[in-house]
Amino acid sequence: MEQSFAIMPILFFLVFAGLGLVAFAFWIWMLVDCVTKEPSEGNEKIVWVLIIVLLNWLGALIYLIVRRPQRIKQCGT
Repeated sequence: MEQSFAIMPILFFLVFAGLGLVAFAFWIWMLVDCVTKEPSEGNEKIVWVLIIVLLNWLGALIYLIVRRPQRIKQCGT
């Protein structure tokens, strides 16, 4: 019985560490996507990079849902 209680904190750590790594990889993916594929016209690229950097994974999720489909429609990439 005592062993199951000792394993719980380790499992919680592994689950949250895994989620953190997935969120970090997603953040990096969206940041690289924005920097490399967003058109350099105007200030939109700078604004989206700032949103992604300052809001972390939430900013990356906003970029994925809001801007990326628009950019793919407009530019094809």
